[in-house]
Amino acid sequence: MLELKTYSFEKLDVWKEARKLVLKIYQLTSRFPPDEKFGLVSQMRRAVISVSTNTSEGSSRESLKDQARFSEIAYGSLMELLNESILSFDLCYITEAELIDIRIDVDSISSKLTGLRKSQVTRHKKNLKPSLLAATLSNPLTF
Repeated sequence: MLELKTYSFEKLDVWKEARKLVLKIYQLTSRFPPDEKFGLVSQMRRAVISVSTNTSEGSSRESLKDQARFSEIAYGSLMELLNESILSFDLCYITEAELIDIRIDVDSISSKLTGLRKSQVTRHKKNLKPSLLAATLSNPLTF
């Protein structure tokens, strides 16, 4: 069998969970009404794919600041997915049990993304030169 390289993002639990959530959302949205194909179905699928995609893309960045930014984008996409899942429940496209199941996944992934981003930010700040760190701490909007 051919030995393939394993990339760093493939080792991240958050990426593995996000990948599983993609499958779950695709299966759920396949049952939505046809008139939602370009509405909620498209939005939910793009949001859930964005979580794993931005997690993997961020891992390829050399800058910890860039890595943290991609983790932040992934988190935003996860919150978008949660909102769209709540709306799907409101519209009776998914059951309460399905919404709860999605929320459990979202809770787990959001915790892992938050931890990943905090780690990236902390390591970035440790790598800053003292004068840059002082400027960054005095102006938090620079990071």
